[in-house]
Amino acid sequence: MVTGADGFIGHALCKKLLADNYKIKGVVRSKYHNSKFIEGLDTSLFETIGPKTDWSEALIGIECVVHLAALVHIVNNDTHDPLKVFREVNVAGTECLAREAASANVKRLIYMSTVKVNGERTGDRGQGAGVRSQKKTEVRGREGELKEFFSEEDVPEPQDSYAVSKWEAEKVLNKISSETGMETVIIRSPLVYGPRVKANFLRLLKVVERGIPLPLANINNRRSLIYLGNLVDAIVACIKNPKAAGQTYLVSDGDDVSTSELIRRMGYAMGRPVRLFSLPPILLKMAGIISGKSIEIDRLLHSLTIDCSKIRRELEWQAPFSMDQGLRETAKWYKKEDRCQESEV
Repeated sequence: MVTGADGFIGHALCKKLLADNYKIKGVVRSKYHNSKFIEGLDTSLFETIGPKTDWSEALIGIECVVHLAALVHIVNNDTHDPLKVFREVNVAGTECLAREAASANVKRLIYMSTVKVNGERTGDRGQGAGVRSQKKTEVRGREGELKEFFSEEDVPEPQDSYAVSKWEAEKVLNKISSETGMETVIIRSPLVYGPRVKANFLRLLKVVERGIPLPLANINNRRSLIYLGNLVDAIVACIKNPKAAGQTYLVSDGDDVSTSELIRRMGYAMGRPVRLFSLPPILLKMAGIISGKSIEIDRLLHSLTIDCSKIRRELEWQAPFSMDQGLRETAKWYKKEDRCQESEV
């Protein structure tokens, strides 16, 4: 059973599992459901996911649950207690599903978490970007230095309400596993890109496609990403491999890039010239403050790198697609979508 089956990751995972002859059930929000989104997929419709959701019928005959559904953003910015809202779905909702799954004799539950559980940034590996953090709230190395990369051995330091809720859900799942014997596997992912991508990555695709100049030429940070096809392959490995039981894995393409290098690769994949020029990071940060986009600017400037050697070592997993392959597939999808939108207009 795959929750969030009509989402960005869930859609691709269900198609892969069906192609591999798995018998699967997709859980989708009935409010947004399109019954034709994947041909041949058996679906269960749910109004909400929370502490009182009844999973009993959907879990009949299920051996493994992949829990992708989550609250990622709060649309209503007037919410006074965002952590409470995130906890309702991501913690209490996950606990409800896990306990009912254990009662239904589900063997394994795979939980999609986030690298944000580890923190928001790592060190810049001495790349000289001029954007090394001075904040002590994100210290992981000795003597006040940020760690070079995140790993499963880190003490979690979630910084926002969403990340806190995902970390709390991880702890709840480990507790339920110890109490019931149901196997749990936790996957922490960085930014995922690929066909049907949304949010900031889609906006960056649009900027590159239009040839808009960007002031990011001298940003020499390092960031880990993961192509959708690689993430789906890692999830399948966690479904199949007995060694995954009880483990937490950080996953990525294994090809860390600077923001400027990522944009150049995106331009190459799209067949578009990339126009980059230099601007001091301090001015970019000021622009972020003025525009209310400080978080987005920080992600462009700072590093976040992952050591994914554990999953490679324990499950003998290798990313089947290179970053350049992933970007080409993403660009191909984007161009097709763009043409479809033009024809509709």
